[in-house]
Amino acid sequence: METKTFAELGLSQKVQAAITAAGYANPTPIQAAAIPVAVTGRDVLGIAQTGTGKTASFALPMITRLETGRARARMPRSLILAPTRELAAQCAQSFEKYGVNHKLDVALLIGGVSMDDQVKKLDRGVDVLIATPGRLLDHFGRGRIMLMGVEILVIDEADRMLDMGFIPDIEKICKLLPPRRQTLFFSATMPPEITRLVNQFLHDPERIEVAKPATTAKTITQSFRFCPDSEDWVKREMLRDMIRADNVRNAIIFCNRKRDVAILLKSLLKHGFNAGALHGDMDQTSRMETLDKFRNGDITLLAASDVAARGLDIPDVSHVFNFDLPWQSDDYVHRIGRTGRAGKQGIAQSIVTHDELKSLKDIEKMLGEDVVWIGTPPTEQDFADAGKRRRGRGRGGKPGASRDGGRRDGARGEGRRASGGGRGERPAAAPAASQPASERTATRKDRAPREEARSEPPREGARPQQVAKPPKPVAAAKREDRPAAPPPAPRTRAPRPQEPESTKAAVGAFAGNVPAFLRRSSRPAKAAGE
Repeated sequence: METKTFAELGLSQKVQAAITAAGYANPTPIQAAAIPVAVTGRDVLGIAQTGTGKTASFALPMITRLETGRARARMPRSLILAPTRELAAQCAQSFEKYGVNHKLDVALLIGGVSMDDQVKKLDRGVDVLIATPGRLLDHFGRGRIMLMGVEILVIDEADRMLDMGFIPDIEKICKLLPPRRQTLFFSATMPPEITRLVNQFLHDPERIEVAKPATTAKTITQSFRFCPDSEDWVKREMLRDMIRADNVRNAIIFCNRKRDVAILLKSLLKHGFNAGALHGDMDQTSRMETLDKFRNGDITLLAASDVAARGLDIPDVSHVFNFDLPWQSDDYVHRIGRTGRAGKQGIAQSIVTHDELKSLKDIEKMLGEDVVWIGTPPTEQDFADAGKRRRGRGRGGKPGASRDGGRRDGARGEGRRASGGGRGERPAAAPAASQPASERTATRKDRAPREEARSEPPREGARPQQVAKPPKPVAAAKREDRPAAPPPAPRTRAPRPQEPESTKAAVGAFAGNVPAFLRRSSRPAKAAGE
């Protein structure tokens, strides 16, 4: 790390002139260690925390090496793989800035952009191809690109590739490239899967590690604030207080879920903050427009999901707020690395709820030091109860309650009452609809024959009116065949009255359309007890 100027790194004069024009004087530690090795054509394994200038570590030596030679149609000379569209676009901007004195053709293959425009660039031939793995394999599968001419391969943010499930795609792409090539491999951490990838596709790489893996920059002041209530509206109110209490020039606010980003943005706009949003469901044009507005100062607060956590180089971000603590401690490093970049001072503040105390312990273990609290810290009992509390839905943290005084649950209760399925209600209407009142009365009288004085003979004309009702014949047959005690003499059963001629004629006219269960059977029906 003795090198202090770019002139001593072996870069070409054109590249040094571009660096001077961009306003950079001294290289960062990763640049000072990686550039001299990369210029010679040797494989490099770079391990450094985010915000240390890794993009320039491979962009500057690549431009120097690509000064000689010429690109051919559909055969790029170099390939850079990035996990996200934003990081790929940022790499393209770096080549435009550092390659201002060169005539290098740069192509960007990312989703959300017209493939026809990308094909036209590939047909003309490109010196530097920057792509996300999915879009690159899509073009290759359509026969629009050939990879046997790649001289330099760069895999940036490899651990992020692992998190996003791109490792199989990376392996497939590496097998399509010529074996005689230079590979520059950069990652902030080295999990076992990444180590296996390095051993498989890098040849005797120079390992350059300028910082302990997954450590935060010393220029970032970190603090945490405990929120006893886990409700999101309480956290949003606390966040607004934190923004107003500090001199926030601009800030990125991270959430774990895309839906929370949209809700937070709506809340910030409602309370008069100049804010925008960035998450994976946005189309590429909207995402790039939002980033440009944030870089230019048109937007001061950017609510974002982890799509913006890694690799994005947004200069002069004064604050980073974690509305939600990340699920992985490594993601905490990448989130707060959006501030305090290039030696500048930055501030990172995080809101911690009961449910997140376990994640906080993981972060504290990774940092290797106790965290600094703003306000009242959690008690030992809070840490002991971490993970045992269940997050409520409404004010006060009661499960099932809502901020509007139970309106949400009340609406569901109304639906249950309307359908007759509410708790504590007796479905009295169903028996009445399925069984005539006269049948229920007759059934009760058959079961209690002792009240013969109250029994009355059937009125004339009553049964013919019930002939058309389906349950009557079956019920009558069951009563006739039931092995019950014979009734007293006064309750002798009257003979069955004859059906009126009008009823017989109606049944005869539609005999072919009458269902079988409505037709009178000559055989007696079985009793219920048989």
